[in-house]
Amino acid sequence: MPRRNSIEFRLWGRYALFTDPLTRIGGEKCSYHIPTYEALKGVLKSIYWKPTLIWVVDEVRVMKRIRTQTKGTKPQEFSGGNSLAIYTFLSDVEYQVRAHFEWNTHRQELAADRIEGKHYDIAKRMLERGGRQDIYLGTRDCQGYVEPCEFGSGVGQLDADGELGFGLMFHSFDYPDETGENKLYTRSCSPTMVNGVIRFDRPEDCKVRRFVRDMSPKAFGISTNLRAVDEEADDLADQLEAQS
Repeated sequence: MPRRNSIEFRLWGRYALFTDPLTRIGGEKCSYHIPTYEALKGVLKSIYWKPTLIWVVDEVRVMKRIRTQTKGTKPQEFSGGNSLAIYTFLSDVEYQVRAHFEWNTHRQELAADRIEGKHYDIAKRMLERGGRQDIYLGTRDCQGYVEPCEFGSGVGQLDADGELGFGLMFHSFDYPDETGENKLYTRSCSPTMVNGVIRFDRPEDCKVRRFVRDMSPKAFGISTNLRAVDEEADDLADQLEAQS
């Protein structure tokens, strides 16, 4: 029996670029060999998200061999125009992801929206439709796709590869609305893959933390600019019916 706050899905795409966001200012870019926790959390938010909840990535299973491909690109300059750069992408990626949501206890103004069954049902429907928003594999240059699956099903190409460490790498952001602090931090960890499966540390368990800048959380309220879950679900059903 699946948990009422947990989803499992297949994630795949032609290319992926998972990097430390603090190095994205410009120049050459080279992808990590595995997805970052924050990138997978971004995929989950594209499937379904409300400020009432926080997605927690439990584990990811790498289904295909890790391959890279280098391509010339023309990234936009902040001053305008384009420059030339070499990016190293992951090529032909496929993952299985298991994650669950928890209530954001720093959002007391949204306590009335903590209705597990509704959020779970909508998250399942959005996953079956491929997500509420476009799925990206680390960057907008890399389109991704999702569909429901049973985590651990099928044969993965790394199932018998044993243990492999990836050293210190970017894990996730500590956003002020999820920590209660008016500051933005980054966290880093040293993940290990065992037979293709990576079990991520929870953000609070990551020992390396760096301050980025001051930041204030956005204010929400059910009676102001946040709509009820069932109201949005009804509107979405009406839109889909009108399109069919």
